[in-house]
Amino acid sequence: MSQKFILNFLLVVFLLFAGGCKFRKIQKSTDWKLKYEAAIDYYNEKDYYHANILFEEIIPLIRGTEEAELANYYYAYTFYYQKQYLLSAHYFKSFYEIYGRSEYAMEAQYMRAYSLYLQSPEATLDQTSTYEAMTALQNFINKYPYEELSGKADTLIQELRVKLETKEYEKVKLFFNLRRSKFGGYQAALTTADNFHDSYPDSKYRPEIHFLEVMAAYEYAAASFRSKQEERFRDVISRYERLVDNYPESKFIAQAEKYYEDSIKQLAIFADQN
Repeated sequence: MSQKFILNFLLVVFLLFAGGCKFRKIQKSTDWKLKYEAAIDYYNEKDYYHANILFEEIIPLIRGTEEAELANYYYAYTFYYQKQYLLSAHYFKSFYEIYGRSEYAMEAQYMRAYSLYLQSPEATLDQTSTYEAMTALQNFINKYPYEELSGKADTLIQELRVKLETKEYEKVKLFFNLRRSKFGGYQAALTTADNFHDSYPDSKYRPEIHFLEVMAAYEYAAASFRSKQEERFRDVISRYERLVDNYPESKFIAQAEKYYEDSIKQLAIFADQN
């Protein structure tokens, strides 16, 4: 181990110790203005951890003062910069509710929504916070429709919508995978598919889901009591025609065609028998 390395290490230890002593001295002070100025300095130096501690201590003491607005504004940001997004969302919301006329109010409302956006989990997990983020972003757009940040908020909403769309797509596939394993499975799968189309009319997943519908509807018809088969084979044809009409170039048409053709044959048999 070189002498230079040891000296550098000792210097770092000394600076950390000295910095810690300085912070503890400030924290023990009863002078809230000293703490306020130190918190601002720590914030400007991007030491959000120590800034957060000091802001938390002085904010209850400075309510109604000129300094309170900026302290609360920075306090919310200290959580944001430490990636504590649920807390930053909470304190940005508190800020614009208390300081609705502040020059920072619009920014705080956006940052609350953006914090919730950052908290939104991956598509496989529960999406409650995603819906909350979308609502917050839309509320921001409604309040500030002509601001530049509204364009950014709209982009974020579209990103979250894609995430929800992906989760619903996986849900549809799960229902189709389980269609044979439980009572009412075919009906549940087809209903889930119909709901997906209603919710996401422009989804890139629609051609595939249309094909899954045709396949499941055919299996459902084939497994049904004879009294129900004619009606259900007609449903196969209807779903196939919807696929062809909406996506005539889809790669899934060739796969779906065999179910369509056999359904036509089955209906012809019913017609002969009648």
